[in-house]
Amino acid sequence: MTGRDNHDRHPGVPVTVVMPTYNEAANLPRMAELVLGLPVDGLHLKIVDDSSPDGTGRIAEELAEKYNWDGRRRMSVLHRTEKDGLGRAYVAGMSAALEEGAAYVVQMDADGSHPAEAVPRMLGTAVASGVGLVVGSRYVEGGSLDEDWGIHRVLLSRFANRYARTVLGTKIRDITAGFNLWSAATLRDLDLATLDSAGYSFQVELKYKAVRAGHSAVEIPIRFEERTEGVSKMTLKTQLESAVVPIRLRLKHR
Repeated sequence: MTGRDNHDRHPGVPVTVVMPTYNEAANLPRMAELVLGLPVDGLHLKIVDDSSPDGTGRIAEELAEKYNWDGRRRMSVLHRTEKDGLGRAYVAGMSAALEEGAAYVVQMDADGSHPAEAVPRMLGTAVASGVGLVVGSRYVEGGSLDEDWGIHRVLLSRFANRYARTVLGTKIRDITAGFNLWSAATLRDLDLATLDSAGYSFQVELKYKAVRAGHSAVEIPIRFEERTEGVSKMTLKTQLESAVVPIRLRLKHR
């Protein structure tokens, strides 16, 4: 049975895709069209914009006006005045989604690297299995990386995953993955406001705490694409945080 078939048995499940943005004006219209064109009843797209100087926030508002027709609120925009990390942006967006009644929350990048067409399959897996987390994984059988990734980036990504998995003792193969679907119950249990990580290491911390709290995770294969527009937001500071956080988490939860 496919993920789509599973979902068709649960029409109207409220799902919110949370998509943080910073200077993604070139990518956002295409991403909004892809996400809001998915065959998922009850899907809502929430953009969390950190006051992008390129006008991403304004474009998001225009797109929301375009897609919110016939009394349906399909897209919303959360404007933040401070750029203080991907993790903080996700906490703000996911918390808002829970308050608005989402049954599932999807984390998704705005740069096109995550395949939107995988969302129905992720939802179908979650609904059918009852797990609290479905990971769109590059590192399970069937998963892959864009050929345009340089060998140094491939090696760095694989090393980061192996390093975090070894330090934390987790079986999740793509612990650093940013494309994830969460049940509302799992997120509420984790208490998002207590998370420490501000940057990309938020992905590791949230998964680790979920597994430690007894929530099950399933990984499904995806193809991770290279962004076609804009530049990566990965900085030396976020890379250093990503190296420190697994050790800090392990020491804290011994």
